[in-house]
Amino acid sequence: MHRFGITMAWNVFKLCIALRGLGSIMILLVFGIVGVTYYAIVLTNYGPSLYNGGLDSLTAFVVLILFHCLLVMLLWSYFTVVFTDPGIVPPNWKPIVDEEIGEDDPLNGLELSNVQYGTSYKRNRYCRKCNHPKPARCHHCSICERCVLKMDHHCVWVVNCVGALNYKYFLLFLFYTFLETTLVTISLLPHFKTFFTDGEILGTPATLATTFVAFVLNLAFSLSVLGFLVFHISLVASNTTTIEAYEKKAAQKWHYDLGYRKNFKQVFGMDKRYWFIPAYSEDDKRRMPVLQGLEFPLKHDLDAQG
Repeated sequence: MHRFGITMAWNVFKLCIALRGLGSIMILLVFGIVGVTYYAIVLTNYGPSLYNGGLDSLTAFVVLILFHCLLVMLLWSYFTVVFTDPGIVPPNWKPIVDEEIGEDDPLNGLELSNVQYGTSYKRNRYCRKCNHPKPARCHHCSICERCVLKMDHHCVWVVNCVGALNYKYFLLFLFYTFLETTLVTISLLPHFKTFFTDGEILGTPATLATTFVAFVLNLAFSLSVLGFLVFHISLVASNTTTIEAYEKKAAQKWHYDLGYRKNFKQVFGMDKRYWFIPAYSEDDKRRMPVLQGLEFPLKHDLDAQG
Protein backbone atom coordinates (compact mmCIF):
# COMPACT_ATOMS: atom_id res chain seq x y z
CA MET A 1 0.00 0.00 0.00
CA HIS A 2 2.87 2.38 0.81
CA ARG A 3 4.53 1.87 -2.59
CA PHE A 4 1.20 2.10 -4.39
CA GLY A 5 0.30 5.38 -2.63
CA ILE A 6 3.57 7.08 -3.61
CA THR A 7 3.24 5.85 -7.20
CA MET A 8 -0.23 7.35 -7.44
CA ALA A 9 1.02 10.65 -5.99
CA TRP A 10 3.77 10.93 -8.56
CA ASN A 11 1.37 10.13 -11.40
CA VAL A 12 -0.40 13.40 -10.60
CA PHE A 13 2.71 15.32 -11.59
CA LYS A 14 3.49 13.17 -14.63
CA LEU A 15 0.13 14.18 -16.08
CA CYS A 16 1.56 17.70 -16.49
CA ILE A 17 3.76 16.45 -19.33
CA ALA A 18 0.71 16.67 -21.60
CA LEU A 19 0.65 20.44 -20.93
CA ARG A 20 4.20 21.02 -22.21
CA GLY A 21 3.05 22.84 -25.34
CA LEU A 22 0.60 25.22 -23.65
CA GLY A 23 3.16 27.78 -22.47
CA SER A 24 2.65 30.51 -25.07
CA ILE A 25 -1.10 29.94 -25.10
CA MET A 26 -1.34 30.44 -21.34
CA ILE A 27 0.57 33.73 -21.47
CA LEU A 28 -1.74 34.96 -24.22
CA LEU A 29 -4.71 33.86 -22.13
CA VAL A 30 -3.43 35.88 -19.16
CA PHE A 31 -3.06 38.94 -21.39
CA GLY A 32 -6.55 38.36 -22.78
CA ILE A 33 -8.14 38.21 -19.33
CA VAL A 34 -6.26 41.33 -18.22
CA GLY A 35 -7.31 43.13 -21.40
CA VAL A 36 -10.99 42.27 -21.08
CA THR A 37 -10.96 43.26 -17.41
CA TYR A 38 -9.17 46.54 -18.09
CA TYR A 39 -11.66 47.42 -20.82
CA ALA A 40 -14.64 46.65 -18.57
CA ILE A 41 -13.36 48.54 -15.52
CA VAL A 42 -11.49 51.52 -16.97
CA LEU A 43 -12.96 52.22 -20.39
CA THR A 44 -16.54 51.02 -20.01
CA ASN A 45 -17.70 51.61 -16.44
CA TYR A 46 -15.51 53.55 -14.01
CA GLY A 47 -13.47 55.69 -16.38
CA PRO A 48 -16.52 57.56 -17.70
CA SER A 49 -17.91 57.83 -14.13
CA LEU A 50 -15.03 60.13 -13.20
CA TYR A 51 -16.84 62.95 -15.01
CA ASN A 52 -20.23 62.42 -13.36
CA GLY A 53 -19.37 64.42 -10.27
CA GLY A 54 -20.33 63.78 -6.66
CA LEU A 55 -20.17 60.34 -5.08
CA ASP A 56 -19.92 58.59 -8.46
CA SER A 57 -16.66 60.40 -9.25
CA LEU A 58 -15.19 59.65 -5.82
CA THR A 59 -16.13 55.97 -6.05
CA ALA A 60 -14.69 55.72 -9.56
CA PHE A 61 -11.47 57.41 -8.46
CA VAL A 62 -10.97 55.00 -5.53
CA VAL A 63 -11.76 51.93 -7.64
CA LEU A 64 -9.41 53.00 -10.44
CA ILE A 65 -6.53 53.76 -8.04
CA LEU A 66 -6.87 50.39 -6.29
CA PHE A 67 -7.33 48.59 -9.61
CA HIS A 68 -4.16 50.03 -11.17
CA CYS A 69 -2.04 49.53 -8.03
CA LEU A 70 -3.04 45.88 -7.73
CA LEU A 71 -2.63 45.38 -11.48
CA VAL A 72 0.94 46.69 -11.34
CA MET A 73 1.80 44.36 -8.44
CA LEU A 74 0.08 41.42 -10.13
CA LEU A 75 1.95 41.87 -13.42
CA TRP A 76 5.24 42.58 -11.64
CA SER A 77 4.91 39.38 -9.63
CA TYR A 78 3.76 37.40 -12.67
CA PHE A 79 6.63 38.36 -14.94
CA THR A 80 9.13 37.91 -12.11
CA VAL A 81 7.96 34.30 -11.76
CA VAL A 82 8.07 33.79 -15.52
CA PHE A 83 11.59 35.16 -16.02
CA THR A 84 13.25 34.01 -12.77
CA ASP A 85 15.05 30.69 -12.96
CA PRO A 86 13.67 28.54 -10.12
CA GLY A 87 17.16 27.29 -9.29
CA ILE A 88 19.28 24.50 -10.78
CA VAL A 89 22.04 22.39 -9.30
CA PRO A 90 25.31 24.34 -9.67
CA PRO A 91 27.93 22.79 -11.97
CA ASN A 92 30.29 20.43 -10.15
CA TRP A 93 28.15 20.60 -7.00
CA LYS A 94 28.99 17.79 -4.58
CA PRO A 95 27.19 16.85 -1.37
CA ILE A 96 28.90 16.81 1.98
CA VAL A 97 29.58 13.20 2.93
CA ASP A 98 28.17 12.30 6.34
CA GLU A 99 30.98 10.64 8.26
CA GLU A 100 28.55 8.64 10.38
CA ILE A 101 26.97 7.10 7.30
CA GLY A 102 30.12 6.73 5.22
CA GLU A 103 30.00 6.52 1.45
CA ASP A 104 27.45 8.36 -0.64
CA ASP A 105 24.33 6.40 -1.25
CA PRO A 106 23.01 7.25 -4.76
CA LEU A 107 19.29 6.68 -4.80
CA ASN A 108 16.52 7.51 -7.20
CA GLY A 109 12.77 7.40 -7.62
CA LEU A 110 10.70 5.78 -4.92
CA GLU A 111 13.59 5.31 -2.50
CA LEU A 112 13.98 9.07 -2.09
CA SER A 113 10.97 9.28 0.21
CA ASN A 114 12.83 7.21 2.80
CA VAL A 115 15.91 9.39 2.44
CA GLN A 116 14.22 12.63 3.38
CA TYR A 117 11.63 11.47 5.83
CA GLY A 118 13.04 8.38 7.50
CA THR A 119 15.91 7.86 9.90
CA SER A 120 18.45 8.07 7.07
CA TYR A 121 17.40 11.48 5.77
CA LYS A 122 21.04 12.67 5.75
CA ARG A 123 22.05 10.33 2.96
CA ASN A 124 22.94 11.84 -0.37
CA ARG A 125 20.67 11.68 -3.39
CA TYR A 126 21.35 11.14 -7.07
CA CYS A 127 19.42 11.87 -10.27
CA ARG A 128 19.91 9.20 -12.89
CA LYS A 129 18.24 11.33 -15.55
CA CYS A 130 20.60 14.30 -15.12
CA ASN A 131 23.44 12.04 -14.00
CA HIS A 132 24.51 14.16 -11.04
CA PRO A 133 23.93 14.36 -7.26
CA LYS A 134 20.83 16.16 -6.01
CA PRO A 135 20.69 18.51 -3.03
CA ALA A 136 18.02 18.01 -0.39
CA ARG A 137 14.48 18.89 -1.52
CA CYS A 138 15.60 19.01 -5.15
CA HIS A 139 13.48 17.15 -7.73
CA HIS A 140 13.72 16.41 -11.42
CA CYS A 141 11.12 18.16 -13.59
CA SER A 142 10.12 15.99 -16.51
CA ILE A 143 8.75 19.04 -18.34
CA CYS A 144 11.83 21.26 -18.00
CA GLU A 145 14.03 18.13 -18.19
CA ARG A 146 16.32 19.23 -15.38
CA CYS A 147 16.62 19.12 -11.60
CA VAL A 148 15.05 22.10 -9.80
CA LEU A 149 16.11 23.25 -6.34
CA LYS A 150 13.34 22.96 -3.73
CA MET A 151 10.90 22.25 -6.54
CA ASP A 152 7.26 22.95 -5.72
CA HIS A 153 5.61 22.19 -9.08
CA HIS A 154 5.68 23.07 -12.75
CA CYS A 155 3.08 25.76 -13.44
CA VAL A 156 1.74 26.12 -16.98
CA TRP A 157 0.29 29.54 -16.10
CA VAL A 158 3.77 30.99 -15.59
CA VAL A 159 5.44 28.70 -18.18
CA ASN A 160 8.09 27.85 -15.61
CA CYS A 161 8.92 25.64 -12.69
CA VAL A 162 8.24 27.06 -9.24
CA GLY A 163 11.22 26.44 -7.00
CA ALA A 164 13.61 27.92 -4.46
CA LEU A 165 14.36 31.17 -6.31
CA ASN A 166 10.86 32.13 -7.44
CA TYR A 167 8.43 30.52 -4.97
CA LYS A 168 7.93 33.79 -3.11
CA TYR A 169 7.11 35.54 -6.37
CA PHE A 170 4.59 32.83 -7.23
CA LEU A 171 2.86 33.29 -3.87
CA LEU A 172 2.71 37.06 -4.39
CA PHE A 173 1.25 36.46 -7.85
CA LEU A 174 -1.52 34.38 -6.27
CA PHE A 175 -2.04 36.98 -3.54
CA TYR A 176 -2.36 39.99 -5.86
CA THR A 177 -4.42 38.01 -8.35
CA PHE A 178 -6.91 37.19 -5.61
CA LEU A 179 -7.09 40.82 -4.46
CA GLU A 180 -7.42 42.14 -8.01
CA THR A 181 -10.09 39.67 -9.13
CA THR A 182 -12.04 40.19 -5.91
CA LEU A 183 -11.94 43.97 -6.40
CA VAL A 184 -13.13 43.62 -10.00
CA THR A 185 -15.90 41.22 -9.00
CA ILE A 186 -17.21 43.57 -6.30
CA SER A 187 -16.87 46.63 -8.57
CA LEU A 188 -18.75 45.03 -11.46
CA LEU A 189 -21.44 43.40 -9.32
CA PRO A 190 -23.86 46.39 -9.49
CA HIS A 191 -23.46 46.52 -13.27
CA PHE A 192 -23.87 42.74 -13.53
CA LYS A 193 -27.15 42.87 -11.59
CA THR A 194 -28.69 45.13 -14.23
CA PHE A 195 -28.69 42.18 -16.66
CA PHE A 196 -31.38 40.56 -14.51
CA THR A 197 -33.64 43.59 -14.01
CA ASP A 198 -36.61 44.70 -16.04
CA GLY A 199 -35.23 48.20 -16.57
CA GLU A 200 -33.38 49.49 -19.60
CA ILE A 201 -29.71 48.44 -19.79
CA LEU A 202 -27.42 51.25 -20.92
CA GLY A 203 -24.48 50.62 -23.21
CA THR A 204 -23.63 49.09 -26.55
CA PRO A 205 -23.75 45.32 -27.11
CA ALA A 206 -19.91 45.24 -27.06
CA THR A 207 -19.60 47.05 -23.72
CA LEU A 208 -22.37 44.99 -22.15
CA ALA A 209 -20.80 41.74 -23.32
CA THR A 210 -17.39 42.82 -22.00
CA THR A 211 -18.83 43.67 -18.60
CA PHE A 212 -20.63 40.33 -18.40
CA VAL A 213 -17.58 38.29 -19.44
CA ALA A 214 -15.22 40.24 -17.15
CA PHE A 215 -17.46 39.71 -14.13
CA VAL A 216 -17.82 35.96 -14.72
CA LEU A 217 -14.11 35.45 -15.38
CA ASN A 218 -12.96 37.42 -12.35
CA LEU A 219 -15.48 35.74 -10.06
CA ALA A 220 -14.30 32.31 -11.23
CA PHE A 221 -10.62 33.22 -10.83
CA SER A 222 -11.19 34.82 -7.44
CA LEU A 223 -12.75 31.66 -6.04
CA SER A 224 -10.25 29.27 -7.62
CA VAL A 225 -7.18 31.33 -6.70
CA LEU A 226 -8.45 31.58 -3.12
CA GLY A 227 -8.28 27.79 -2.89
CA PHE A 228 -4.71 27.72 -4.24
CA LEU A 229 -3.69 30.57 -1.94
CA VAL A 230 -5.04 28.86 1.19
CA PHE A 231 -3.31 25.63 0.16
CA HIS A 232 0.07 27.32 -0.33
CA ILE A 233 -0.27 29.30 2.90
CA SER A 234 -0.61 25.98 4.71
CA LEU A 235 2.50 24.72 2.89
CA VAL A 236 4.51 27.79 3.90
CA ALA A 237 3.36 27.43 7.51
CA SER A 238 4.74 23.86 7.65
CA ASN A 239 7.79 24.52 5.41
CA THR A 240 6.58 22.05 2.79
CA THR A 241 6.43 22.08 -1.00
CA THR A 242 3.55 20.71 -3.07
CA ILE A 243 5.61 17.65 -4.03
CA GLU A 244 6.61 17.05 -0.43
CA ALA A 245 3.00 17.34 0.69
CA TYR A 246 2.27 14.23 -1.40
CA GLU A 247 5.46 12.42 -0.45
CA LYS A 248 5.51 12.95 3.30
CA LYS A 249 2.15 11.32 4.04
CA ALA A 250 4.03 8.29 5.33
CA ALA A 251 6.51 10.34 7.36
CA GLN A 252 6.29 10.49 11.14
CA LYS A 253 8.26 13.72 11.49
CA TRP A 254 8.98 16.60 9.16
CA HIS A 255 12.52 17.77 9.87
CA TYR A 256 12.23 21.09 8.02
CA ASP A 257 9.33 22.47 10.08
CA LEU A 258 10.90 25.14 12.29
CA GLY A 259 7.68 26.84 13.40
CA TYR A 260 5.45 29.01 11.26
CA ARG A 261 7.40 32.25 11.85
CA LYS A 262 10.76 30.85 10.83
CA ASN A 263 9.12 28.92 8.00
CA PHE A 264 7.59 32.14 6.69
CA LYS A 265 10.95 33.92 6.75
CA GLN A 266 12.58 31.07 4.84
CA VAL A 267 10.33 31.97 1.92
CA PHE A 268 9.83 35.74 2.27
CA GLY A 269 13.15 36.73 3.88
CA MET A 270 14.00 38.59 7.06
CA ASP A 271 13.53 42.13 5.74
CA LYS A 272 9.90 43.12 6.28
CA ARG A 273 10.16 45.90 3.68
CA TYR A 274 10.44 43.25 0.96
CA TRP A 275 7.74 40.86 2.12
CA PHE A 276 5.08 42.12 -0.29
CA ILE A 277 7.21 42.86 -3.35
CA PRO A 278 8.73 40.27 -5.71
CA ALA A 279 12.34 40.85 -4.68
CA TYR A 280 14.79 40.13 -1.87
CA SER A 281 17.08 42.54 -0.10
CA GLU A 282 20.80 42.14 -0.73
CA ASP A 283 21.29 41.56 2.99
CA ASP A 284 18.86 38.62 2.96
CA LYS A 285 20.58 37.12 -0.07
CA ARG A 286 23.91 37.19 1.77
CA ARG A 287 22.85 35.90 5.18
CA MET A 288 20.12 33.40 4.19
CA PRO A 289 21.57 30.44 2.24
CA VAL A 290 18.14 28.81 2.37
CA LEU A 291 16.92 31.30 -0.25
CA GLN A 292 19.38 29.75 -2.72
CA GLY A 293 17.85 26.29 -2.28
CA LEU A 294 20.99 24.41 -1.26
CA GLU A 295 21.11 24.53 2.55
CA PHE A 296 18.13 23.95 4.83
CA PRO A 297 18.26 24.06 8.64
CA LEU A 298 16.70 21.08 10.37
CA LYS A 299 14.45 21.19 13.41
CA HIS A 300 16.56 18.87 15.56
CA ASP A 301 19.68 20.96 14.83
CA LEU A 302 17.99 24.13 16.11
CA ASP A 303 16.67 22.25 19.14
CA ALA A 304 20.19 21.05 19.93
CA GLN A 305 21.54 24.61 19.67
CA GLY A 306 18.81 26.15 21.80
